Amino acid sequence: MSEAARSLLQRWGASFRKGTDFDSWGQLVEAIDEYQILARHLQKEAQSQHNNSEFTEDQKKTIAKIATCLELRSAALQSTQSQDEFKLEDLKKLEPILKNILTYNKEFPFDVQPVPLRKILAPGEEEHLEFEEDDEEGGAGAGSPNSFPARVPGTLLPRLPSEPGMTLLTINIEKIGLKDAGQCIDPYITVSVKDLNGIDLTPVQDTPVALRKEDTYVHFNVDIEIQKHIERLTKGAAIFFEFKHYKPKKRFTSTKCFAFMEMDEIKPGAIVIELYKKPTDFKRKKLQLLTKKPLYLHLHQTLHKE
Repeated sequence: MSEAARSLLQRWGASFRKGTDFDSWGQLVEAIDEYQILARHLQKEAQSQHNNSEFTEDQKKTIAKIATCLELRSAALQSTQSQDEFKLEDLKKLEPILKNILTYNKEFPFDVQPVPLRKILAPGEEEHLEFEEDDEEGGAGAGSPNSFPARVPGTLLPRLPSEPGMTLLTINIEKIGLKDAGQCIDPYITVSVKDLNGIDLTPVQDTPVALRKEDTYVHFNVDIEIQKHIERLTKGAAIFFEFKHYKPKKRFTSTKCFAFMEMDEIKPGAIVIELYKKPTDFKRKKLQLLTKKPLYLHLHQTLHKE
């Protein structure tokens, strides 16, 4: 084993154990961060060219599958639905495989596939990769939307069953105003409900790709069913809307800006909310407006109560 490969495996192993320790202690935010950082490093190695890698193609496929499992565990920690989730005990089975990747020659224990041509960005990492982009003035970058395979979002969930005396909320995302709306490739919005600590209270949902782009607007006209009765949301909760688009030059989907709606803003009818600069601040402590121009996220709310 070369010194470079030994060093990589030691670092990966330490990061893997750190993540699973956080996971077992119930420190979910820290565990998610560690899993996503390690997953990105593993995928970067798995996608490296043969001459620049310490590993064979078969070994890189196994490394990529471990990255996928880290993503699955990270997603499970952020979901409120327990069925079919990737469990901690499942993930722990992969530690000896990662440690002995140079000699491992058995079938991978889980039926997963590597995620192709996609960078996994750890929380807060995206802005370092895009330091040259001025978000207020736009500049999504040139390039054909067909240059590389982009992510196809769309994970909307149906309305929950009604309960006597309880209120459900449907939010229609009408459009978002952006100076460079026409340059955004495959734009969509990720909707999540977070508590004051940034922890998910409901499953995260992605809209389908926008219907059309027109002047300074990206149009969606899509309904989001919030996956919890309003009365059961914790005090200080907020609904977040992250506008994302594909960057073909960098081969990843990027968050351009975000908006949020607090509980006292839940009222039937139309509402426009301000846009903020990334990275998404789920704790709402360091907010910076995206622009001074009159550009907003346009929503329409419908309340359902038995």
